[in-house]
Amino acid sequence: MIIGIPKEIKKDEFRVGMTPSGVAQLCRAGHSVLVEKGAGEGSGFEDTLYADAGAVIWENADDVYGGADLIIKVKEPIEVEYSRLKENQILFTYLHLAADKRLTEVLCSKKITTFAYETLRIGHRLPLLEPMSEIAGRMAALFGSIHLGRYYGGSGRLLGGSVGVEPNHVVILGAGIAGKAAAAAAAGLGADVVVFDINSERLSYLRDVMSPKITFLHSSYEAILNNIRNADLVIGTVLIPGAKAPKLITRSMLSVMKKGSVLVDVSIDQGGCFETSHPTTHSEPTFEVDGIIHYCVANMPGMYPRTSTIALTDATLPYALKIASTPLNVLLNEDTYRSALNTYNGSVTNQAVAEAHALAYKALE
Repeated sequence: MIIGIPKEIKKDEFRVGMTPSGVAQLCRAGHSVLVEKGAGEGSGFEDTLYADAGAVIWENADDVYGGADLIIKVKEPIEVEYSRLKENQILFTYLHLAADKRLTEVLCSKKITTFAYETLRIGHRLPLLEPMSEIAGRMAALFGSIHLGRYYGGSGRLLGGSVGVEPNHVVILGAGIAGKAAAAAAAGLGADVVVFDINSERLSYLRDVMSPKITFLHSSYEAILNNIRNADLVIGTVLIPGAKAPKLITRSMLSVMKKGSVLVDVSIDQGGCFETSHPTTHSEPTFEVDGIIHYCVANMPGMYPRTSTIALTDATLPYALKIASTPLNVLLNEDTYRSALNTYNGSVTNQAVAEAHALAYKALE
Protein backbone atom coordinates (compact mmCIF):
# COMPACT_ATOMS: atom_id res chain seq x y z
CA MET A 1 0.00 0.00 0.00
CA ILE A 2 1.07 3.61 -0.56
CA ILE A 3 0.95 5.48 2.76
CA GLY A 4 0.95 9.27 3.07
CA ILE A 5 2.21 11.26 6.07
CA PRO A 6 1.20 14.92 5.56
CA LYS A 7 2.33 17.86 7.65
CA GLU A 8 -0.12 18.85 10.38
CA ILE A 9 -1.50 22.33 9.69
CA LYS A 10 -4.00 22.82 12.50
CA LYS A 11 -3.00 25.90 14.52
CA ASP A 12 -0.22 25.25 17.04
CA GLU A 13 0.03 21.56 16.10
CA PHE A 14 3.63 20.36 15.86
CA ARG A 15 3.17 16.60 16.12
CA VAL A 16 3.49 14.33 13.10
CA GLY A 17 1.63 11.13 12.26
CA MET A 18 4.64 8.80 12.37
CA THR A 19 8.26 8.86 13.56
CA PRO A 20 11.11 7.90 11.19
CA SER A 21 11.43 4.64 13.14
CA GLY A 22 7.76 3.87 12.45
CA VAL A 23 8.19 4.73 8.78
CA ALA A 24 11.14 2.32 8.59
CA GLN A 25 8.95 -0.50 9.87
CA LEU A 26 6.23 0.31 7.33
CA CYS A 27 8.83 0.24 4.55
CA ARG A 28 10.30 -3.03 5.77
CA ALA A 29 6.80 -4.50 5.59
CA GLY A 30 6.78 -3.73 1.86
CA HIS A 31 4.80 -0.49 1.81
CA SER A 32 5.72 2.78 0.14
CA VAL A 33 5.66 5.86 2.36
CA LEU A 34 5.26 9.43 1.13
CA VAL A 35 6.20 12.12 3.67
CA GLU A 36 5.44 15.79 3.08
CA LYS A 37 8.52 17.99 3.24
CA GLY A 38 8.96 19.40 6.75
CA ALA A 39 6.25 17.19 8.26
CA GLY A 40 8.40 16.12 11.20
CA GLU A 41 10.34 19.29 11.89
CA GLY A 42 8.02 20.44 14.67
CA SER A 43 8.73 17.20 16.53
CA GLY A 44 12.46 17.35 15.87
CA PHE A 45 12.52 14.83 13.00
CA GLU A 46 14.29 16.16 9.90
CA ASP A 47 13.44 15.09 6.35
CA THR A 48 16.77 13.28 6.06
CA LEU A 49 15.74 10.92 8.87
CA TYR A 50 12.59 9.96 6.96
CA ALA A 51 14.55 9.54 3.72
CA ASP A 52 17.08 7.32 5.48
CA ALA A 53 14.12 5.27 6.83
CA GLY A 54 12.99 4.59 3.26
CA ALA A 55 10.35 7.29 2.72
CA VAL A 56 10.03 9.49 -0.34
CA ILE A 57 9.93 13.19 0.57
CA TRP A 58 7.34 15.10 -1.46
CA GLU A 59 7.20 18.85 -1.77
CA ASN A 60 3.55 19.54 -1.07
CA ALA A 61 0.47 18.15 0.63
CA ASP A 62 -1.59 17.88 -2.57
CA ASP A 63 0.84 15.31 -3.95
CA VAL A 64 0.96 13.32 -0.71
CA TYR A 65 -2.83 13.10 -0.46
CA GLY A 66 -3.18 12.47 -4.17
CA GLY A 67 -0.64 9.66 -4.26
CA ALA A 68 -1.59 7.76 -1.09
CA ASP A 69 -4.10 4.97 -0.46
CA LEU A 70 -3.83 5.39 3.32
CA ILE A 71 -3.34 8.72 5.10
CA ILE A 72 -1.92 8.62 8.63
CA LYS A 73 -2.28 11.85 10.63
CA VAL A 74 -2.51 13.15 14.16
CA LYS A 75 -5.47 15.53 14.00
CA GLU A 76 -8.65 15.55 11.95
CA PRO A 77 -8.51 17.23 8.51
CA ILE A 78 -9.38 20.92 8.61
CA GLU A 79 -11.30 22.71 5.86
CA VAL A 80 -8.36 23.44 3.55
CA GLU A 81 -7.59 19.71 3.54
CA TYR A 82 -11.08 18.56 2.55
CA SER A 83 -10.42 18.96 -1.17
CA ARG A 84 -7.19 16.94 -0.88
CA LEU A 85 -8.98 13.82 0.29
CA LYS A 86 -9.75 11.50 -2.61
CA GLU A 87 -12.65 9.09 -2.93
CA ASN A 88 -12.31 5.69 -1.27
CA GLN A 89 -9.14 6.70 0.57
CA ILE A 90 -8.42 5.31 4.05
CA LEU A 91 -7.82 7.82 6.86
CA PHE A 92 -6.28 6.81 10.19
CA THR A 93 -6.15 9.63 12.74
CA TYR A 94 -7.86 11.32 15.68
CA LEU A 95 -11.23 12.40 14.29
CA HIS A 96 -13.56 13.44 17.15
CA LEU A 97 -16.43 13.58 14.66
CA ALA A 98 -19.10 14.11 17.31
CA ALA A 99 -17.87 17.71 17.53
CA ASP A 100 -17.71 18.29 13.74
CA LYS A 101 -20.78 17.66 11.59
CA ARG A 102 -19.29 19.32 8.49
CA LEU A 103 -16.26 17.02 8.46
CA THR A 104 -18.51 14.00 8.99
CA GLU A 105 -20.54 14.97 5.93
CA VAL A 106 -17.42 15.53 3.81
CA LEU A 107 -16.00 12.12 4.73
CA CYS A 108 -19.29 10.47 3.81
CA SER A 109 -19.62 12.37 0.53
CA LYS A 110 -16.15 11.24 -0.54
CA LYS A 111 -16.71 7.69 0.72
CA ILE A 112 -13.62 7.89 2.91
CA THR A 113 -12.98 4.87 5.12
CA THR A 114 -12.04 6.35 8.47
CA PHE A 115 -10.49 4.61 11.44
CA ALA A 116 -10.52 6.92 14.47
CA TYR A 117 -7.85 6.54 17.11
CA GLU A 118 -10.22 7.63 19.86
CA THR A 119 -12.86 4.92 19.27
CA LEU A 120 -10.59 1.92 18.68
CA ARG A 121 -11.32 -0.52 21.49
CA ILE A 122 -9.73 -3.62 22.92
CA GLY A 123 -12.12 -4.84 25.59
CA HIS A 124 -12.73 -1.81 27.82
CA ARG A 125 -9.52 -0.07 26.77
CA LEU A 126 -8.97 2.71 24.23
CA PRO A 127 -5.29 2.00 23.53
CA LEU A 128 -4.75 4.77 20.97
CA LEU A 129 -6.26 7.41 23.22
CA GLU A 130 -4.38 6.37 26.35
CA PRO A 131 -0.91 7.85 25.65
CA MET A 132 -2.26 11.28 24.71
CA SER A 133 -4.77 11.18 27.59
CA GLU A 134 -1.96 10.57 30.05
CA ILE A 135 0.03 13.51 28.70
CA ALA A 136 -3.05 15.78 28.63
CA GLY A 137 -3.94 14.81 32.20
CA ARG A 138 -0.51 15.74 33.51
CA MET A 139 -0.60 18.96 31.53
CA ALA A 140 -4.04 19.83 32.91
CA ALA A 141 -2.72 19.97 36.45
CA LEU A 142 0.44 21.85 35.46
CA PHE A 143 -1.20 24.44 33.23
CA GLY A 144 -4.15 24.80 35.56
CA SER A 145 -1.65 25.64 38.29
CA ILE A 146 0.11 28.15 36.06
CA HIS A 147 -3.12 29.93 35.14
CA LEU A 148 -4.06 30.30 38.79
CA GLY A 149 -1.27 32.88 38.76
CA ARG A 150 -2.43 36.47 39.01
CA TYR A 151 -0.51 37.37 35.85
CA TYR A 152 -2.80 35.01 33.89
CA GLY A 153 -6.01 36.29 35.47
CA GLY A 154 -6.22 33.66 38.19
CA SER A 155 -6.77 34.01 41.91
CA GLY A 156 -3.05 34.23 42.71
CA ARG A 157 -3.02 31.01 44.71
CA LEU A 158 -0.10 28.59 44.42
CA LEU A 159 -1.63 25.15 43.89
CA GLY A 160 0.22 23.36 46.66
CA GLY A 161 0.23 26.24 49.11
CA SER A 162 3.34 26.78 51.22
CA VAL A 163 4.57 26.38 54.79
CA GLY A 164 1.83 27.82 56.97
CA VAL A 165 -0.50 28.31 53.98
CA GLU A 166 -3.23 25.78 53.27
CA PRO A 167 -3.05 23.80 50.00
CA ASN A 168 -5.59 24.40 47.28
CA HIS A 169 -8.55 22.27 46.30
CA VAL A 170 -8.63 20.45 42.94
CA VAL A 171 -11.72 18.73 41.54
CA ILE A 172 -11.29 16.21 38.72
CA LEU A 173 -14.26 14.97 36.72
CA GLY A 174 -13.57 11.52 35.29
CA ALA A 175 -11.32 8.76 36.60
CA GLY A 176 -10.01 7.41 33.30
CA ILE A 177 -6.43 7.64 32.05
CA ALA A 178 -6.46 11.46 31.87
CA GLY A 179 -8.20 11.83 35.22
CA LYS A 180 -5.78 9.48 36.93
CA ALA A 181 -2.77 11.33 35.48
CA ALA A 182 -4.23 14.71 36.47
CA ALA A 183 -4.91 13.52 40.01
CA ALA A 184 -1.39 12.17 40.43
CA ALA A 185 0.16 15.40 39.13
CA ALA A 186 -2.05 17.66 41.25
CA ALA A 187 -1.40 15.59 44.39
CA GLY A 188 2.30 15.64 43.57
CA LEU A 189 2.16 19.44 43.57
CA GLY A 190 0.70 19.31 47.06
CA ALA A 191 -2.98 20.00 46.36
CA ASP A 192 -5.99 18.40 48.01
CA VAL A 193 -7.63 16.37 45.22
CA VAL A 194 -11.13 14.97 44.76
CA VAL A 195 -11.88 12.71 41.79
CA PHE A 196 -15.43 12.03 40.56
CA ASP A 197 -16.65 9.18 38.38
CA ILE A 198 -19.78 7.06 37.94
CA ASN A 199 -17.79 3.81 37.82
CA SER A 200 -17.58 2.56 41.41
CA GLU A 201 -15.25 -0.30 40.46
CA ARG A 202 -12.78 2.14 38.89
CA LEU A 203 -12.96 4.43 41.92
CA SER A 204 -12.27 1.53 44.28
CA TYR A 205 -9.28 0.44 42.23
CA LEU A 206 -7.75 3.93 42.12
CA ARG A 207 -8.34 4.42 45.85
CA ASP A 208 -6.26 1.31 46.51
CA VAL A 209 -3.33 2.19 44.21
CA MET A 210 -3.05 5.97 44.43
CA SER A 211 -2.03 8.47 47.10
CA PRO A 212 -4.19 8.49 50.24
CA LYS A 213 -4.27 12.29 49.85
CA ILE A 214 -6.71 11.81 46.95
CA THR A 215 -10.44 11.39 47.65
CA PHE A 216 -12.62 9.39 45.25
CA LEU A 217 -16.35 10.12 45.09
CA HIS A 218 -19.29 8.89 43.04
CA SER A 219 -20.38 11.56 40.60
CA SER A 220 -23.71 13.37 41.03
CA TYR A 221 -24.93 16.89 40.36
CA GLU A 222 -25.16 17.72 44.06
CA ALA A 223 -21.74 16.30 44.91
CA ILE A 224 -20.04 18.17 42.08
CA LEU A 225 -21.82 21.42 42.95
CA ASN A 226 -20.81 21.17 46.61
CA ASN A 227 -17.17 20.50 45.77
CA ILE A 228 -16.66 23.20 43.15
CA ARG A 229 -17.68 25.85 45.73
CA ASN A 230 -14.22 25.62 47.27
CA ALA A 231 -12.31 24.51 44.19
CA ASP A 232 -9.34 26.47 42.92
CA LEU A 233 -8.92 24.21 39.89
CA VAL A 234 -11.48 21.97 38.15
CA ILE A 235 -10.28 19.53 35.48
CA GLY A 236 -12.81 17.86 33.17
CA THR A 237 -11.69 14.59 31.59
CA VAL A 238 -14.97 12.74 30.95
CA LEU A 239 -15.21 10.70 27.75
CA ILE A 240 -17.92 8.70 26.02
CA PRO A 241 -16.12 7.14 23.02
CA GLY A 242 -17.33 8.72 19.79
CA ALA A 243 -20.04 10.80 21.48
CA LYS A 244 -20.21 14.38 22.68
CA ALA A 245 -19.02 14.86 26.23
CA PRO A 246 -21.79 15.43 28.81
CA LYS A 247 -22.00 18.96 30.27
CA LEU A 248 -21.20 18.36 33.92
CA ILE A 249 -20.77 22.02 34.85
CA THR A 250 -23.36 24.48 33.53
CA ARG A 251 -23.00 28.24 33.34
CA SER A 252 -25.30 28.73 36.32
CA MET A 253 -22.97 26.53 38.41
CA LEU A 254 -20.10 28.97 37.84
CA SER A 255 -21.82 31.41 40.18
CA VAL A 256 -20.95 29.28 43.21
CA MET A 257 -17.24 29.14 42.34
CA LYS A 258 -14.54 31.44 43.65
CA LYS A 259 -13.53 34.23 41.27
CA GLY A 260 -10.19 33.54 39.65
CA SER A 261 -10.62 29.77 39.79
CA VAL A 262 -9.58 27.80 36.71
CA LEU A 263 -11.44 25.25 34.59
CA VAL A 264 -9.36 22.98 32.34
CA ASP A 265 -11.45 21.11 29.78
CA VAL A 266 -9.49 18.09 28.56
CA SER A 267 -12.73 16.84 26.93
CA ILE A 268 -12.86 19.79 24.53
CA ASP A 269 -12.05 17.62 21.47
CA GLN A 270 -15.40 15.91 22.07
CA GLY A 271 -17.27 19.18 22.59
CA GLY A 272 -16.21 19.84 26.18
CA CYS A 273 -17.74 18.90 29.52
CA PHE A 274 -18.36 22.48 30.65
CA GLU A 275 -21.28 24.35 29.12
CA THR A 276 -19.19 27.50 28.76
CA SER A 277 -16.27 25.82 26.99
CA HIS A 278 -15.15 26.49 23.44
CA PRO A 279 -11.89 25.37 21.76
CA THR A 280 -8.78 27.49 22.23
CA THR A 281 -5.17 27.25 21.02
CA HIS A 282 -1.77 27.14 22.69
CA SER A 283 -1.08 30.70 21.55
CA GLU A 284 -4.39 31.94 23.04
CA PRO A 285 -5.25 29.24 25.58
CA THR A 286 -7.72 30.90 27.94
CA PHE A 287 -10.82 33.04 28.20
CA GLU A 288 -12.92 34.23 31.11
CA VAL A 289 -16.60 33.67 31.83
CA ASP A 290 -18.25 35.07 34.97
CA GLY A 291 -14.87 35.53 36.62
CA ILE A 292 -13.75 31.94 35.98
CA ILE A 293 -10.69 31.26 33.79
CA HIS A 294 -11.27 28.59 31.10
CA TYR A 295 -8.35 26.66 29.57
CA CYS A 296 -9.73 24.70 26.60
CA VAL A 297 -6.84 23.91 24.26
CA ALA A 298 -8.03 21.30 21.77
CA ASN A 299 -4.66 19.63 21.16
CA MET A 300 -2.96 19.83 24.53
CA PRO A 301 -0.24 17.19 23.87
CA GLY A 302 0.85 19.26 20.85
CA MET A 303 2.70 21.47 23.36
CA TYR A 304 5.23 18.62 23.74
CA PRO A 305 5.37 17.21 20.20
CA ARG A 306 8.56 15.19 20.54
CA THR A 307 7.28 13.16 23.49
CA SER A 308 3.77 12.96 22.08
CA THR A 309 4.78 11.84 18.58
CA ILE A 310 6.97 9.04 19.91
CA ALA A 311 4.28 7.86 22.33
CA LEU A 312 1.59 8.05 19.65
CA THR A 313 3.64 6.12 17.09
CA ASP A 314 4.39 3.40 19.62
CA ALA A 315 0.64 2.97 20.09
CA THR A 316 -0.61 3.32 16.48
CA LEU A 317 2.09 1.52 14.49
CA PRO A 318 0.84 -2.08 14.98
CA TYR A 319 -2.63 -1.04 13.82
CA ALA A 320 -1.27 0.96 10.89
CA LEU A 321 0.69 -2.09 9.75
CA LYS A 322 -2.44 -4.24 9.98
CA ILE A 323 -4.61 -1.73 8.10
CA ALA A 324 -2.02 -1.39 5.34
CA SER A 325 -1.52 -5.14 4.95
CA THR A 326 -5.05 -6.54 5.23
CA PRO A 327 -7.95 -6.35 2.76
CA LEU A 328 -10.80 -4.25 4.19
CA ASN A 329 -13.35 -7.06 3.95
CA VAL A 330 -11.07 -9.19 6.14
CA LEU A 331 -10.05 -6.37 8.48
CA LEU A 332 -13.63 -5.39 9.22
CA ASN A 333 -14.44 -8.84 10.51
CA GLU A 334 -12.36 -7.97 13.57
CA ASP A 335 -14.13 -6.20 16.44
CA THR A 336 -11.15 -3.93 17.10
CA TYR A 337 -11.25 -2.36 13.66
CA ARG A 338 -15.03 -2.25 13.52
CA SER A 339 -14.94 -0.20 16.73
CA ALA A 340 -12.50 2.25 15.11
CA LEU A 341 -14.55 2.60 11.92
CA ASN A 342 -16.47 5.89 11.87
CA THR A 343 -17.40 6.28 8.17
CA TYR A 344 -17.43 3.73 5.37
CA ASN A 345 -18.74 3.71 1.80
CA GLY A 346 -20.65 6.96 2.29
CA SER A 347 -22.30 6.10 5.61
CA VAL A 348 -21.72 6.87 9.30
CA THR A 349 -20.84 3.58 10.97
CA ASN A 350 -20.38 4.87 14.52
CA GLN A 351 -23.73 5.16 16.28
CA ALA A 352 -22.63 7.84 18.76
CA VAL A 353 -21.41 10.08 15.92
CA ALA A 354 -24.64 9.59 13.98
CA GLU A 355 -26.73 10.46 17.04
CA ALA A 356 -24.62 13.54 17.78
CA HIS A 357 -25.52 15.04 14.39
CA ALA A 358 -28.94 13.43 13.78
CA LEU A 359 -27.49 11.59 10.79
CA ALA A 360 -28.40 8.13 9.53
CA TYR A 361 -26.45 5.33 11.16
CA LYS A 362 -25.55 2.23 9.17
CA ALA A 363 -24.25 -0.81 11.00
CA LEU A 364 -21.77 -2.99 9.18
CA GLU A 365 -23.26 -6.20 7.89
